[in-house]
Amino acid sequence: MAENTITLTSGMRKNLFSLQNTSNLLERTQKRLATGQRVNSAVDDPVNYFTALTHKQRADDLSGRKDEMSESVQLISSANEGVTQITSLIASAKSLAQSALSGATTGEINTLMRQYNEVLSQIDFMANDSSYKGVNLLDSTFITHTVKFNENGSSSLTISGFDAASLGATLSLQTNATNAWVSAGGTADKAQINSAIARLDSARGNLRTEAQKLSTNLSTITIRQDFTQGMINTLQDGAANLTNADMNEEGANMLMLQTRQSLGTTSLSLASQAAQSVMRLF
Repeated sequence: MAENTITLTSGMRKNLFSLQNTSNLLERTQKRLATGQRVNSAVDDPVNYFTALTHKQRADDLSGRKDEMSESVQLISSANEGVTQITSLIASAKSLAQSALSGATTGEINTLMRQYNEVLSQIDFMANDSSYKGVNLLDSTFITHTVKFNENGSSSLTISGFDAASLGATLSLQTNATNAWVSAGGTADKAQINSAIARLDSARGNLRTEAQKLSTNLSTITIRQDFTQGMINTLQDGAANLTNADMNEEGANMLMLQTRQSLGTTSLSLASQAAQSVMRLF
């Protein structure tokens, strides 16, 4: 017994194939409009997809480095704030020493000297308190901090701290025992006091040198931050250029494909009606 078969005419088969292609193109265009990307997976375009992925991964790595640089900026800022305040304390100590030069009595001179020693203690406290997230560039152990700039860490800057304690190598100040600023005659020992003032001036000069180093390091990191942000933008733009869809173009494609689909449906309907008309002849 012969099986019943349905045979499409050549025109109907062409119209159906065209509609299937149009449907596939519509689906692709809708996906592009929904995601904003013309390359959503490696299937769409392997070369562009993996190249863009490499750009994005490097941009993410650099973004992490940029965050590390921001933390390093805060670390240096913390140290610089400590240097600024220690400089103010040195000025205060110098004022006390200068007042002691004209001290009239042993008691007055010793009072000024005790105040001087207390200021030196505050310098030590200030140096100890100038840390940021557990790192202190003013520590007596000469802390070093390394800032990495690129994704693999081969480009970096090492920042060296210094000893900002009053009796440390940088300031080289000294405390004084009772009557150290008093001469045998009960008046101010100008030689001892002037020696203390000279040490204070030297300490202030050394602090300025260290502050300049911190400033140079801060400037370098800031420049690298700007450069890194520029590289991140460039990489992200490069990835976007390889994968992003032209929304205007895709919108126009959608309108064109919808029109084509409508016309194809109409054409298929007309072909079907023509076939039915032929069948009515029998």
